[in-house]
Amino acid sequence: MTPVYLDYQATTPLAPEAFEAMVPLLRDHYGNPHSAHRVGRQAAAVVEVARDDVSAALGVAGGRLVFTSGATEALNIAIIGAARRAETGRRKIVTVSTEHAAVRDTVEALTSQEFEAVFLPVGPDGLADPGLAAEAIDERTALVAVMLVNNEIGVIQPVDMLAGLAHAAGALFLCDAVQGFGRAPLTASADMIAISAHKVHGPKGIGGLWIRDGLDLPPLIHGGGQEGGLRSGTLSPALCAGFGAAARLLDTHMKDDATHVETLWNAALTLFPDWTVNGSLTQRYHGNLNIRRAGLDGARLLSECRTVSFSLGSACASGSGRPSHVLQALGLSQKEAGGSVRIGFGRYTTLEELERAGKAINEAAGRQDLPPQEAL
Repeated sequence: MTPVYLDYQATTPLAPEAFEAMVPLLRDHYGNPHSAHRVGRQAAAVVEVARDDVSAALGVAGGRLVFTSGATEALNIAIIGAARRAETGRRKIVTVSTEHAAVRDTVEALTSQEFEAVFLPVGPDGLADPGLAAEAIDERTALVAVMLVNNEIGVIQPVDMLAGLAHAAGALFLCDAVQGFGRAPLTASADMIAISAHKVHGPKGIGGLWIRDGLDLPPLIHGGGQEGGLRSGTLSPALCAGFGAAARLLDTHMKDDATHVETLWNAALTLFPDWTVNGSLTQRYHGNLNIRRAGLDGARLLSECRTVSFSLGSACASGSGRPSHVLQALGLSQKEAGGSVRIGFGRYTTLEELERAGKAINEAAGRQDLPPQEAL
């Protein structure tokens, strides 16, 4: 039996429409979109249509969208670019302790170039404290980088407030919208927004960086000068077409997706009565359920529950063996973090699948001789 797939934060199933959009570009229309001949121009036209479709789905006025190999590259371009163009005296980068490694590690790497890295703490709900943010963001700040929806616990950060603090201090604001694109309102006041196709039922291997009008960044990758000189390298028209098709679907599916996810969330809370939800219960995306149970060995549960595909946290850090930095930032002990699992569902998850998965997970957890715990 095929395992029930409940790891939507790691990646989403490819939409059939995205697959169909890619096939002709892989099979027949294989031109290099940067070539000047007719076949190349046809491929370039596909890329630009996709760029328009993704930009429209973002719903942010103006700006330009640069295609990248994924969100990690987009975030690196934004963070390193902002640091390189920073004015003298602006040597501080402010972010949140629960950010993805693509942000955390890049910011930390810049400390070797005399930048100060400030990681704002979060409360037990996983949200950044506005007062502490206001104290940290000052005239020495070059960039504030905050994700919209957390990839491990699903909480929605107050990005509009944080963007306002950044701009009041004369700093740039970067929004990691990888998990929030198509699921939560994007901040119209961001200077840069990073997104990824495979989190919205598009193909892996392509992402994007939206940059507001008037903001110029130095290139991170040099070469042929593609993407306006910011990101050299030959684009894949097939990946662009798949991303564009997935983005178009957001316009027609967004409301239905939200309603469906809400239904699944409410069902999930009843399926896991002996578990505790990690992070805010109110300010969150409901397609992410990160829960813990006293005495649980999450790694053992994951190994033994083979009929369900779920995770312990970020797919990018799953092989590190280290406790989740996100859960520890909430104040959880190493044992509590180790007893937590992440269940992610979305557009193609059925209620029957979720119920079957919930039964399997609970049965596997019960075999670990857990002590009783208060219900949610």
